[in-house]
Amino acid sequence: MKAPNKIKYNVTVDSPAGGSSYEEIVDIAYSDLPGGGSASEVRIAPVLENGHISSATALMRLKGSFDTHIFMNGYQTWTYCPEYTAKSRIKGLHGVPGPIVKAFGLDRYGDYHFVDYPNKKGRLHGISYCYFREGDRFLLIASLGEENGYTLFDLDAENELLTVKRDCEGLAVGGCFEAFGLFIAEGTEDEVFDEWFRRLGVSPITDERITGYSSWYNRYQNINDETISQDLLGCAKVMRSGELFQIDDGWEPKVGDWLEADEKKFPKGMKASAEAIHNNGYRAGLWLAPFAAQKDSLLVKEHPDWLLLHDGEPWLCGGNWGGFYSLDIDKPEVVEYIERVFSRVFDEWGFDLVKLDFLYGAAPFGTEYETRAGRMIRAMKLLRRVCGEHPILGCGVPVMPAFGLVEYCRISCDVGLDWNDKPWMRGLHRERVSTKQAMANTVFRRQLNGRAYLSDPDVFFLREKNIRLSDGQKMKLARLNALLGGVFLTSDNIGDYDGSALTAYRRLIALRNADVTSVTVSGKTVTVAYSDGGSDGSISFKY
Repeated sequence: MKAPNKIKYNVTVDSPAGGSSYEEIVDIAYSDLPGGGSASEVRIAPVLENGHISSATALMRLKGSFDTHIFMNGYQTWTYCPEYTAKSRIKGLHGVPGPIVKAFGLDRYGDYHFVDYPNKKGRLHGISYCYFREGDRFLLIASLGEENGYTLFDLDAENELLTVKRDCEGLAVGGCFEAFGLFIAEGTEDEVFDEWFRRLGVSPITDERITGYSSWYNRYQNINDETISQDLLGCAKVMRSGELFQIDDGWEPKVGDWLEADEKKFPKGMKASAEAIHNNGYRAGLWLAPFAAQKDSLLVKEHPDWLLLHDGEPWLCGGNWGGFYSLDIDKPEVVEYIERVFSRVFDEWGFDLVKLDFLYGAAPFGTEYETRAGRMIRAMKLLRRVCGEHPILGCGVPVMPAFGLVEYCRISCDVGLDWNDKPWMRGLHRERVSTKQAMANTVFRRQLNGRAYLSDPDVFFLREKNIRLSDGQKMKLARLNALLGGVFLTSDNIGDYDGSALTAYRRLIALRNADVTSVTVSGKTVTVAYSDGGSDGSISFKY
C-alpha cells in the first residue's frame, strides 16, 4: 500500500446568508524518518464564514495491493477492532431486532447512534486512527487532535478510497477552523507509532506497571466486608507489598450514589476497607462510574435535573443495572458532586487508585459550541483534576480522549468466564463480553501500551472452579496479558490456589519481563512470539 500524495477536502457551512462550500486539493509532502520510513503532517484550516458546519470531509486515494491487513480503531475501549481484510465487513447492530436494541440501549455503548454501518464487504470504518499493514511495514493515518470532532475513517476497499470525516456537524464556526489535522506515515511499527505520539506531544504519565487482584470476576456484585477479608487472606499467598487490591462494582448502594457504602454489605464503611487493604501491605483501589446514574438510584430520584437530556429526555447509556443515565457535566451541581465524591474516596476513605468505568456516558453528543469529542476530552480533564496525582485506570472510554490523561486504560471489552459467550449473544454489539475479542484487541491495540498510557488487557484466570475456559485458553489469556499489558490483575479466589497454580502464577509474573519479538497474522490466527531469558516461546489463537 502506497502512502497517498494528495487529499481533497470539502467543508460546508450553513448560514443565514445561504451557506458556503470550501474545497481544495492539497499535495501531501513527506519527510524522511530516521529508520527509513517517511511521514507527513497535514493540517487543513480554512477561514470560514459565520455559521454552522454542515459537513467536513476529505478524500484520499489509496494505491497499491489491497492484499493487506487493515486496522480501524474502534470507538471506545470495549469496541472490538481486529485487523480486517479488504473483504471484511463490520456488522454493527444489523440483524438485532429494534425493540431489543431500544429496551437494552444496545446502540448507546458504541458509535451506532452517530456512525453509519453499511454492512457491506470492504466497507470499514474507524475512529481516530487506522493502519494498513503488509508484513512488517505499516501505513498509519491518524488524528493529530480530536477537540474539533472525532476523526472518522470510512474505507471503500473496492474503489481504493479512504474518506475522512470530522464529527462536527452543527458546530458554530466563524474564522479559521482546523477541519483536519492528520499524521500520515509509512515505516516499521515502532517507527510510525513513535513518531505519531512524538508529534501529538503525548507520553505516559507513569512507567510503573501494576500487578494485583480485582474482585469483579470472582464475586461480581456479591461483595461485602466478609468477602474482602477472605480475599485479602487469599492474596497473601502470592501478592507482594505495594501491589493492587481493587474493590470493583458492588460496594455502592446504587450506581451514582457514591458518597456512602451499601450499609448492609459494608457496615464498617469504605474507610475500614481501605485500611484493611493497607494493613495487608497493598495499594487500595476502588471502582466507580462517575458519569453514570442507575435509574433507581437516590441521585436520580433527588436530582433528576442533573441528568443529561437529549430531545427533552434523559439519555439512556445502556441496559446495565436495569438501565442507567448520563450526568450532565455542564451543570455546576454535577461537577461539585463529582468533586465531593473524589474528595471522599481519596481524602476521607484513603483509597490510592480509582478504576473509572462507563466513561463514554459523559459525551454521547455535542452542542453547537462543543463537539462530541471535545466534550469527552473536557470530561477526562475534569477527572484528571479531581483525582490529582492519584492514578486512574480508565475503562469504557473513547480511546483518544484518554491519551495522556490516565495512567492506565483498558484496551478491550470485558473477558468472560468462557471463550466467546453464548451463540445468541455473539450477534449483539461490538462491546459485548468476550475473552476471544478481548485478546484480539490486546494484540491489535498493543501500540498504545507505553505510548498513550499503560494498557489494561483485563484480568486473567488460573482457577478451576466457576470457569468455563479450558486450561489452554486460560494460559493463553494469562501469558498474553503478561506480555502486552501494563496492568496484570487476576480475579480468582487465590486462597484456593494449589501448588501448581501458585507455580504458574509466579512464572507469569516473571514472564512480564520477557521481550516480544514478533506478532504475525495468518488468516484468522495471530501468533505472538517472545524471548524470555534465552528461552523462546509463542502464543497462537484464532480471533
